[in-house]
Formats: sequence, structure tokens, C-alpha cells
Amino acid sequence: MAVPTTICLGVDPGSLACGFAVVSRCGSRLELVEAGVIRSQRGADFDKRILGIHLKLAEVIERTRPHFMAVESPFVEKNAATAIKLGQIRGGILLTAGLHGLPVGDYNPMQVKKAVSGYGWADKTQVGKMVMVLLSLKEPLQADAADAAAVAIGHLMATRVPGK
Repeated sequence: MAVPTTICLGVDPGSLACGFAVVSRCGSRLELVEAGVIRSQRGADFDKRILGIHLKLAEVIERTRPHFMAVESPFVEKNAATAIKLGQIRGGILLTAGLHGLPVGDYNPMQVKKAVSGYGWADKTQVGKMVMVLLSLKEPLQADAADAAAVAIGHLMATRVPGK
């Protein structure tokens, strides 16, 4: 019997740099399908930033057909205005998932770090290196894309049921 492939779109929300990564799992093998960073222009109207993230993620979903979306949630945000903006960005991302019928996994940074490195307090460099190892990459991903890949990897490791 063939082992089913499960595909997850991981997203690291940000209003200026929103990382995304599509990772597939077939048995215990993980593979990077696509990754990148959606950049928004500083000073752009906030609704335009959210729309830009939505449109780019919708393109990625149409192209790669993931079974799930996994989104990193903020752990604690000290600045209330930043927390509200990040919440609005996450709302747009979650709406994109809903419009495409994707179930969403929500993970805090500590859960993501523990899933990929075995240590919840790992720094960004450690997480980036583990993403390279787990995905057998020769070159590191951009930081926001690596964070998104870590979210997708964590979801795929936590999800034992194959996708659609």
C-alpha cells in the first residue's frame, strides 16, 4: 500500500514580512515544496497589506494544494498596537484558509521550536539549522520563511492522519 503524502502550508505572520512555506510529508520523509516571504511596503495602508498577504497565500494554495495550514500565534506582545496589527494580519490569514477549506493548526513559538529542535527555548539560528537538516536543504531559507517551514514541520509531525 502506498504511503499517502500530506502537504502543509506554514505561515509566520508579519505585517511587513510574512513568511510562508509549503512542506510535504510522505511517511517520515519531509520535503520543501515552496517557501518565501511576502513583503509589504512600509507606510502602505494596512488593509492593502492584509489584501496583499491574502492574494499571495491564495496563489500559493492554488498552486500547491495543501491539506492544512499551520499558523504561528504570538506568544506575548508587549506593545498593544503591534499586538492588534498582528491579530488583524492573522485574521486575514485565517480567512484565507477558511475560503480555501483548509483546517488550521495554531502553534505558539515554543511549540514550534520544540517540534523542530527538541528544545522550546531554541534561538532562531538553531531553528533555521534544524529546518535545513529536516528538509535536507543545501542553503538556508530566509529567516521568516524558515520560521514558516518550522511551523509546517511541527504541524506535520503532530498530525498523524493523512490529508484529503
